[in-house]
Amino acid sequence: MSEAKSRKVRRVSNHDTPPFTRARAAAGALFCDAEGRVLLVQPVYKRQREIPGGIVEPGETPYQACVREVREELGIEPPIGRLLVADWAPRPDEGDKILFVFDGGEIDGALLKQIKFADNELSAYGFYPADELDDLLIERLARRVKAAVTARELGETVYLEHGRAVVPE
Repeated sequence: MSEAKSRKVRRVSNHDTPPFTRARAAAGALFCDAEGRVLLVQPVYKRQREIPGGIVEPGETPYQACVREVREELGIEPPIGRLLVADWAPRPDEGDKILFVFDGGEIDGALLKQIKFADNELSAYGFYPADELDDLLIERLARRVKAAVTARELGETVYLEHGRAVVPE
């Protein structure tokens, strides 16, 4: 093997490859009622409320995970819309995470009547104004959900880091 080919092989070896993240991903849906209030759910295993959603499973896209989690948690299959937020949110105690929020649209009375806590992970749900989210959600989730509300209103998709918009330098 020539010296040039040998160098090429060495550059792509595992020893020269920098480490890469093994981020976990989760996806949730932003549902609102006719008054623009946000649907929050109460998991049975924690104090804080959440939006419907959960971890992306192997071989699944974030969108597919969102659809599956809504079906599993709420027992409904409404159309899930576009991506509102992608949030890079690593934590030293939990590792790297990328969190997606999709537009679940407006839930009307007929769809509300169909909600059943299918997987026993949830005990309640309710609709709340965006200005109350800071008191109901953990801080970084409140920032993410409020950004999703704004993105939905503006017809945009937002990239966040730790729930905060990234301002280019």
